[in-house]
Amino acid sequence: MKTAKLLCFVMMLMSTTVWAVAAEKAVRPSADYIIGPADVLVISVWKNEDLTKLVTVLPDGKISFPLIGEITAAGKTVAGLHKELEVKLDRFVPDVSLSMVVAQVNSMLIYVIGRVNNPGRFVLNTNTNVLQALALAGGLNRFAKRGKIKIFREEGGQTKTFSFDYAEVAKGEAIEQNIHLKRGDVIVVP
Repeated sequence: MKTAKLLCFVMMLMSTTVWAVAAEKAVRPSADYIIGPADVLVISVWKNEDLTKLVTVLPDGKISFPLIGEITAAGKTVAGLHKELEVKLDRFVPDVSLSMVVAQVNSMLIYVIGRVNNPGRFVLNTNTNVLQALALAGGLNRFAKRGKIKIFREEGGQTKTFSFDYAEVAKGEAIEQNIHLKRGDVIVVP
C-alpha cells in the first residue's frame, strides 16, 4: 500500500514538472495570433486538474477537450478560442477561470524550393523576411537565377505572386521586395 502511495506521489510530481516545463517553454504569441494545425496548446482550468491538458491541433484544425469534445481551433485567434472554451465550459464549471498558452508554434511553415543549398520547409518562430528565409535554406547555389526569385502566397482563395531580385536587395536597393513572410508562403528559386 505504501509503495502504491509513493508511486502515485512520484507520478504527480513528474506530471507537475512536465507542466511547469511546458509552461516555461511556451511561446507567448499575442492574443491575435491565428492558431494553425500542429500548434500545441496548454489549456488549464483553475482548481480543476482534470481540465488541464496539453493538446495538439490536428491536421483538420480541431482539438478535443474534456466535457466539450471536439472543437475547431485552427483559424481562430488565441483570444477567440479562449473565450469560446470559457463559454462552453461555463455550463459544466461555474465561474470558470481558464488559461491558455501556445506551447509550440508548429503551423507557421514556409517552403523554399529550387536552387538553394538546403531546400525544404521551415518553421517560423519569429517574423522572417525573404532574405532571412533564403539564409535558412543555406543560401542560393551557384546556378540560381538571382533576379527571378518568386514568392507565392495564398490569400482568400487567390494566389498572389511577389518578385524578388537577390542582387538588388543585397545592394540595399529595392528593399520593398524583402517582404515579411506569412504562413504557407512558397519561395521558388529558379
